[in-house]
Amino acid sequence: MLKEMNRREFLKTSAATGAVLMAGDVLKGGATVAYGSVKIPEVEKLVITVITDNYYDTLRWHEKIARRSASVVPGVTIHSEHGLTYYIESVMNGKTNTLMFDFGWDFNGVTRNIELLNLDLGRLDALVLSHGHLDHFGNLIQILKYNRAKIHKGIPLYVGEEAYARRYVNLPVDRYDPGGFHDLGQLNKDEIDSLGIVKMIEVKDPTPVVPGAYLTGNIERVTEYEKGSPILFIKRGDKRELDLFMGEQSLVFNVKGKGLVVASACAHSGIVNTVKHAQKMTGIDKVHAVIGGFHLIGAPMPKIQKTIADIKAINPDYIIPGHCAGWEAITGFEREMPKQFVLNMAGTRYVITA
Repeated sequence: MLKEMNRREFLKTSAATGAVLMAGDVLKGGATVAYGSVKIPEVEKLVITVITDNYYDTLRWHEKIARRSASVVPGVTIHSEHGLTYYIESVMNGKTNTLMFDFGWDFNGVTRNIELLNLDLGRLDALVLSHGHLDHFGNLIQILKYNRAKIHKGIPLYVGEEAYARRYVNLPVDRYDPGGFHDLGQLNKDEIDSLGIVKMIEVKDPTPVVPGAYLTGNIERVTEYEKGSPILFIKRGDKRELDLFMGEQSLVFNVKGKGLVVASACAHSGIVNTVKHAQKMTGIDKVHAVIGGFHLIGAPMPKIQKTIADIKAINPDYIIPGHCAGWEAITGFEREMPKQFVLNMAGTRYVITA
């Protein structure tokens, strides 16, 4: 998140960094799935609509698998924010199954985008929350309330471990005033229960959410450099502890004749770890596309370079960094993988067919 830290903040966070390094056994443990343990079915078509993300350009033309949404009506435009939400349709055996992956932050902007993109929340078969950060769960309760008449009662809401925990960020004094710990809030589980709309399901292992869509379960940590962030914390009991995001979830699809599509939200567990986990759990090495937040914003350049090198070695047909990937990483992927790179932005539909 931060490119540089002053001396005071460096001293303050060095202990947390040490905690990350000492947590090696935990990080390398993660989830222990057997190679090819999930026989993920093939889908004939996959459509990922980016309801919101960090960037939007109304003049950006269609490219590769991306179909752009242009706003040409005065006073009406696609909204972008530091948040993420996807509307995903997978077609298997001629039937379309639909899910919403994360919920963004700004309710008015996200709701406007849903309307502009002609998305029907009444078609949703499942809801998925990747992890408990405000830019991903912020709209969930409001969306449920606003669309109570559309979203069918009893719809499953899949979450990972500690999705409802309170979280913090520890920022240096020379970037935000005041510096130190900032409360990022927490998702209110009791309020969700009281709405009587969703059925909450906590997952730890690879789990199907709709036909053709699998959650990763807890992601195994195998790289030496994807150790999380020393400034992100979680409340456990009365203590604030370093947040390792062991329960963070990503989505995996297997498109017939194309290979895996891996959709991450933030990839706090590391985008390389996430993709390698998807390959291991499915037993499928071929990766067609990797899309989502890669959480490399403000990361040290050596980490960004190692990430790009390892993704380049995996050789996906398309690489689509967005949300919290950060400018340096996004431009690095474009430079190193120009034929595979697609610029992500709000309002884009990615259409992948067998």
